[in-house]
Amino acid sequence: MENVPQQVRPHPYQPGWFDLFSVIAGGMLENAGEQDSYAFLQQMGEQLAQRYPLAEAQTVHDLEVQINLALARFNWGFVDVQPHDNALVLTHMAFPAGDETLDAGQWRGLLGAVLTGLYSAWLLAQGGSEQVALVCDTTAEDAILLFRYQNGQ
Repeated sequence: MENVPQQVRPHPYQPGWFDLFSVIAGGMLENAGEQDSYAFLQQMGEQLAQRYPLAEAQTVHDLEVQINLALARFNWGFVDVQPHDNALVLTHMAFPAGDETLDAGQWRGLLGAVLTGLYSAWLLAQGGSEQVALVCDTTAEDAILLFRYQNGQ
């Protein structure tokens, strides 16, 4: 973490809500397993996107601004959205660090699942296609998640 710029470092978690989320998520992982837990959390992210819809974006930059305005409401860090060939790459930085009950990999996986649902639903509402997958790639950095929105062809 020494090389991570200050603005990318994880945000501290909010006691109470994040503790509750950590307990629930840890229990889900223990009882339902990783795959089912991630699927459920992705659905919850989709529902959150419906609750907090984005304004219509005309450009990639507009989309990035709209997403960051929504993320700021939750204090969940920020995203950089960049077009690459036939894909959009979303780099989510400075997400909440959690309460350290779960290891960093589990925490990134859980938040990655929520954010996958959130970003997928937002992109679909902006005119995206259900046939185009959004994939979350983990990184070695604790405070960064990469998402690729790209047709599988």
